[in-house]
Amino acid sequence: MNQQALSAFIWSVADLLRGDYKQADYGKVILPFTVLRRIDCVLEPTKAAVLAEYEAKTAAGINPESFLRRKAGQSFYNTSKLDMRLLMGDQDNIAANLYAYIQGFSADVRDIFESFEFAAQIDRLAKAKLLYQVTEKFARIDLHPDKVSNHQMGLVFEELIRKFSELSNETAGEHFTPREVIRLMVNLLFVEDDDILSKPGVVRTIYDPTAGTGGMLSIAEEYLSEHNEQARLVMNGQELNPESYAICKADMLIKGQDVSNIVFGNTLSDDGHAGEKFDYMLSNPPFGVEWKKVEKEIRAEHEQKGFNGRFGPGLPRVSDGSLLFLLHLISKMRPAVDGGSRFAIVLNGSPLFTGGAGSGESEVRRYVLENDLLAAIVALPTDMFYNTGIATYVWVLSNRKPDHRKGKVQLIDASSFWQKMRKSLGSKRKEMGEADIAAVTRLFGSFSEAQIATVLDAGGKEIGREIVVDGEKPPAVPQGGKVKLAPLSRILPTEAFGYRTITVERPLRDEKGHVVLGTKGKAKGKPQADSSLRDSENVPLGEEVEAYFAREVLPHAPDAWIDHEKTRAGYEIPFNRHFYVFEPPRPLSEIDTDLKQVTRRIVQMIGDLSA
Repeated sequence: MNQQALSAFIWSVADLLRGDYKQADYGKVILPFTVLRRIDCVLEPTKAAVLAEYEAKTAAGINPESFLRRKAGQSFYNTSKLDMRLLMGDQDNIAANLYAYIQGFSADVRDIFESFEFAAQIDRLAKAKLLYQVTEKFARIDLHPDKVSNHQMGLVFEELIRKFSELSNETAGEHFTPREVIRLMVNLLFVEDDDILSKPGVVRTIYDPTAGTGGMLSIAEEYLSEHNEQARLVMNGQELNPESYAICKADMLIKGQDVSNIVFGNTLSDDGHAGEKFDYMLSNPPFGVEWKKVEKEIRAEHEQKGFNGRFGPGLPRVSDGSLLFLLHLISKMRPAVDGGSRFAIVLNGSPLFTGGAGSGESEVRRYVLENDLLAAIVALPTDMFYNTGIATYVWVLSNRKPDHRKGKVQLIDASSFWQKMRKSLGSKRKEMGEADIAAVTRLFGSFSEAQIATVLDAGGKEIGREIVVDGEKPPAVPQGGKVKLAPLSRILPTEAFGYRTITVERPLRDEKGHVVLGTKGKAKGKPQADSSLRDSENVPLGEEVEAYFAREVLPHAPDAWIDHEKTRAGYEIPFNRHFYVFEPPRPLSEIDTDLKQVTRRIVQMIGDLSA
């Protein structure tokens, strides 16, 4: 059964629920039943052996737990004699039997169904006389991994969650990230480590502080297993949404991961992996979400622990907590002497430039750039996410940059690398194809500057696009047409993003226009500043302040001076400015010719109407 057919089949359960359940509540039934049937199918082949082992070890007075895991061939098991098919044999006692069946699972699985609040749904379905029908529908489908792969199952969960989120007016993007975005992030994460990751028996750790349903962790594992079947990725994560946490944990269970590494709770206020470090990290934190609920805990850690905590460099404004997740991931980086770390995080445009010199946002950027942690930023196309159409960016950070990357940042404008989806999904109208992902990965891996050449025919229609790496020749100009070049990959020194904000003062003057001088202390005999004329200038880090002041300010205000005590260092990443291409307006003669043609057509149309 393919993924679309499977999703449609599971979705057909909604027909049973209609009337007794609101549309927004369908997921509370369908998601846990899907997980239950999946786990039921996984355990089915070893069911008899597990029950026999359980009886033998219990009779001998031995703790059976480790033996049962071995017999099940999984990190979980069930000691109930029931399964979903046997439940169908006793319609009158379906609720009690289903509850007993769930209680027979090992603790990790029971935690999953507690997070789903499944017991409450069993009671509700039983009262509505729907429990047997719903259970029977799920008992009919085969969700064993031999029939439905982990990859397919992940896609099924994503589609179901998206549908339920749309029905309940929730933001689907809070639960998962589009798969092609994750594939790009995983490629950027691993591309420079292909040699290390290809070694037999290699073990690496990966962490996602906003794990959702586990999509990022799963795709990272798929990438590694495709390149090296003997490699092992130990997955770690934390998730705030109970249903997403339950699905993530169920997915990790079936894949044989240690599910104690998947923690429930708020990453920012209650770090479930305190003190731990990881080789790789991925995250898509919620965009523009305020952190007022956890402000007390975060400010306390910032003020009491400083740089020994997670938020030492600074705190962004309460209206957007994106940079808090960035700082959290930095705190999880393995020290460079122990092999270092690399991580990729999706952020909106705000963290690039919000906040002036001395602000929390600027101080975070300053910390990242002055410590040479930022490797690259990739601009994604708009309309890529399910819940927003805004511009988004993938930041790649590393404390083990190769020598040729040290002191530099690569900016890649991949905003034009997309294809239109056949059918929109929420706000998602575009997707990146495999060729697009490969092209961006190559640009990052080669660490080269490049341009995108757009070939236009004589009529101005686009007939081709080509990536032109620095040193290569652009494509030939077609007859009557032209080739437009635009920056695609830029490599800049880290100090290119720094500046100093200087305060420019002008003298206060009395009614007669005379400069007012100070009469006390340090200000005695010196011109007093007029606060109404006060201004500020941003001076690039690579330029002398006095030289800039002499060139840009004094010719316009000869009496101005700099108040050096108020000078502040700041950092911003004006991404679009580095990719702006000025297109000169058309010559006036061409515009006049067009206007005359349009005017003639209008006069002719009026004449035809009056004839």
